[in-house]
Amino acid sequence: MKRREFITLLGGAAAAWPLGARAQQPTMPVIGLLHPLWPDTLERDRLLAFRRGLAETGYVEGQNVAFEYRWGEGHFDRMPELAADLVRRQVSVIAVPGSAAAALAAKAATQTIPIAFGVPEDAVKLGLVASLARPGGNATGINFFTAEVMAKRLGLLRELVPAAARVAVLVNPANAGRAQSTRGDLEPAARVLGLQLQFYDASTSKEIDAAYATLVRERPDALFVGSDTLFTNRRVQLIALAARHALPAAYSVREFVEAGGLMSYGTSLADMYRQVGAYAGRILKGEKPADLPVLQATKFELVINLQTAKLLGLDVPPTLLARADEVIE
Repeated sequence: MKRREFITLLGGAAAAWPLGARAQQPTMPVIGLLHPLWPDTLERDRLLAFRRGLAETGYVEGQNVAFEYRWGEGHFDRMPELAADLVRRQVSVIAVPGSAAAALAAKAATQTIPIAFGVPEDAVKLGLVASLARPGGNATGINFFTAEVMAKRLGLLRELVPAAARVAVLVNPANAGRAQSTRGDLEPAARVLGLQLQFYDASTSKEIDAAYATLVRERPDALFVGSDTLFTNRRVQLIALAARHALPAAYSVREFVEAGGLMSYGTSLADMYRQVGAYAGRILKGEKPADLPVLQATKFELVINLQTAKLLGLDVPPTLLARADEVIE
């Protein structure tokens, strides 16, 4: 779906409400949804999952709850400004699914408006909560373990490409904390697996092209794409480059594999969005973020594109196929 069509879809629902519903709108609680990317990047299934979580607590957009959307359109430095705008709007809850930078911006903008977040890193280390069991402030949510599963994803890549000895790793240095944790998690795992890692930086679309041009000259056996919203947003570019250079690559989320990538392993982001939506609904019902423990993701997905494997000349081990949550043929 094109961006313009998607934005129209988001706005069109309000225009279709009956006059009576619109007249009641000012009395509805308002959820401010803050995200650093574009609305079409936030896949429809993720927004639907967020709404399913809300529905579990009895809230339906347009009936008894309204949304205010704030999109960063790829500009992470706009998060403080957009979060402050939601605070001025006096929304009932700020929902921040999928971005530590946006969650930190929301936390800096208000100590009173409740925040429901989904972050890929330890919420205590980020400073979002005092503890996982008793957050103690105005924020709570879910840790979806992007960093913690990277070592396992590297091991799965090794299983899929057993002859690999040298693996290129793509990270985004603009997301300094994530880039550092990627290196810290992968290097010990690589030593155990007997792999040599070479890290490459990219913070823009042009830098992705430049990084690929460099790494293909150095002829790695496989590519590990770090977990980052920039890379998810540029997944078509990354998949096309991997295909052009016949490079086996492992990604963090299933959207890469659905678009033609080889394999992914990571948290189910749709389930994370559902849980953030459920927490937002529970907060609207009167529960305090301080008393709601930070959840730990429990649903992980291994997805393999069998057609891409065949094009790369890879024979997927039957044991790996048997463990896959989904095989795309």
